[in-house]
Amino acid sequence: MKKFLVASAVMGMLVFLPMAANAECNCPCAQQKGEINVSASAEKEIAPDTVQISIQVVTTDTKSMQKAALQNKEISDKIYTALKAMINPANNDFIKTSNYNATPVYVYNNNKKNLDKYQVSNSIQLRTKNIDKIGAIIDKATGLGATEVNDLNFSVSNYESQCDDLIAQAAQKARTKANILAKNSVATILGVKSISASCSSSANNNARVYMRTMKLMAVGANADTSVEETYSPISAGSVKLNATVDASYYAK
Repeated sequence: MKKFLVASAVMGMLVFLPMAANAECNCPCAQQKGEINVSASAEKEIAPDTVQISIQVVTTDTKSMQKAALQNKEISDKIYTALKAMINPANNDFIKTSNYNATPVYVYNNNKKNLDKYQVSNSIQLRTKNIDKIGAIIDKATGLGATEVNDLNFSVSNYESQCDDLIAQAAQKARTKANILAKNSVATILGVKSISASCSSSANNNARVYMRTMKLMAVGANADTSVEETYSPISAGSVKLNATVDASYYAK
C-alpha cells in the first residue's frame, strides 16, 4: 500500500512539472531575448498669448506709519481702478494684491539703532491676454505712482493641450525608432516594458526692462514747458515647448 502511494505521488510530480514548465514558457516575458531602449523628442515655438507682471507701490513717511499706509492705499486704489478697466475678466484676466507689507525702517549709527522712516509696500499682480496693451498698462501704472514694474512673464494659456500634442508626436517617433532598430537587428517587438514622458517650456524673447524717461525742456523763463516721453519696446517673442519620451520595449 505504501509503495502504491509513493508511486502515485511521483507520477503526480512528473505530470505537474511539465505543465508548470509549459505555463512558464507561454509567458511572453520569459520568451524575451532582450529589450530595445529609445528616446525621442518633439518641439515647436509658439507665440505667447498671456502676460503677467508685478507692479510695486512703495510709500514712506518719517513720522507716521498711518500716513504711509494711507498714501499707499490712495495710489494703489487709483492703479487698481485704472488697470481693471484695461483688462477683460471674461478671458480670465485678473488684477489682485499679492503681497502687502508695512514696517519701520531703522538705521544704525555708532552701533545705535535709530528709526529712519515707516515704509509700506503693496505688490499688485496683473495677468492679461491683451498683450498688445502691456506697454499702455505699464505706462498707466507708473503714471499713477507705481514705483517699480518687474517679473514680466509671457506664457501660453493652452500649455497642457500643446504639450499633449507634442508628447503624442514624440511617442510616435519613439515607436518608429524602436521598429527600425528591431527590423535591422532581426528582432521582433513584443510590447512596452516602460515608458515616460516630460514636457517643458522656455521663453525665447528679449523682453527688456521697462524704462521711462521724461525730458522737460524750457525755452526762456516764460516759455511753455513741453514733455517728451520715450519707452523701451517690449517684445513678447516666442515660447519654445519641448516634449521628450523615453521608452523601453520587450524584444526577441
